[in-house]
Amino acid sequence: MFDLHELNVPIIAAPMAGGPSTPALAAAVCEAGGLGFLAAGYKSVETVAAEMEAVRAATSAPFGMNLFVVPPYDPDPAAVRAYAESLQPEASRLGVSLGEPKGDDDLWQEKLGLLLDIRPAVASFTFGCPAPEVLSRLGEAEILTMVTVTTVDEAKQAVARGAASLSVQGPEGGGHRGTWDPDAVPASDPLPDLIDAVLASVDVPIVAGGGVRDARDVAEIVERGAAAAQVGTVYLRADEAATNPLHRAALVDPAFASTGLTRAYTGRWARGLANRFMSDHADAPAGYPHLHHLTAQLRAAAAKAGDAQVAHMWAGTGHAAARAGSAGEITRSLAPG
Repeated sequence: MFDLHELNVPIIAAPMAGGPSTPALAAAVCEAGGLGFLAAGYKSVETVAAEMEAVRAATSAPFGMNLFVVPPYDPDPAAVRAYAESLQPEASRLGVSLGEPKGDDDLWQEKLGLLLDIRPAVASFTFGCPAPEVLSRLGEAEILTMVTVTTVDEAKQAVARGAASLSVQGPEGGGHRGTWDPDAVPASDPLPDLIDAVLASVDVPIVAGGGVRDARDVAEIVERGAAAAQVGTVYLRADEAATNPLHRAALVDPAFASTGLTRAYTGRWARGLANRFMSDHADAPAGYPHLHHLTAQLRAAAAKAGDAQVAHMWAGTGHAAARAGSAGEITRSLAPG
């Protein structure tokens, strides 16, 4: 089974669902000595399979695949209807219809089956923890399981269920917070404190990230006892990333210098470049994946139209460190001296 401590460069390329993570990005990070990741969230099974095969064709190095754990959740129907009504002017302006807010499990069983068929080195999970029997089956298939946690309590629960490793996510990271409880306000414990507390509470390897900017940040994370640092935002401008042009430009635009947490796009808390949409809909209700489906066409239309005040642009607090260049060069630049 893959050992996180065997990485030549202690860097994990965070799985970035919604576009940025690509087979080329994952393979380039792997070739540079880190661990590249793919993101299976809200992609078809066929697409996920093709992406894993593309990485296999590009590199013989180990790589990882991330799945969303989407437990059943029933948001307040009245709150969702009211939110949809508040979005209608934006949708009309962009010439699109709002989607149908609905719940689903993101093809959970089908994607688990794919993991067991193709067998990436690592399978990570976000938004919750699989059942013990699922983690056990993956382990028997020699796949290292990794569960995203944001608190010590989540870490303890994940290990008790059989997680072989943990991805410890700090509050400064970009994209969705991995908080298990969809109704909870995400924890704000600083990443260094969270690393120390998790390592004092469980006895499995961890990787950690959130706001990582440079080699010094990586060195601090490793020195605290993590096997590797998990980095996402810094790769958003990489040549191999599929980050859309609007998002790429906003990352270096002084008008988008700050980030904020929002539920406005998907119904789950996520950190992105602060814009008008986030401030206008600061009271968006909880409701994942219901709001994700509701706003999907609106988000796509905003990106296509170049409307950075409406489009979602996930980014961590270290987004100023994102730079253009090959993912291999960026990986090597992050390696501790």
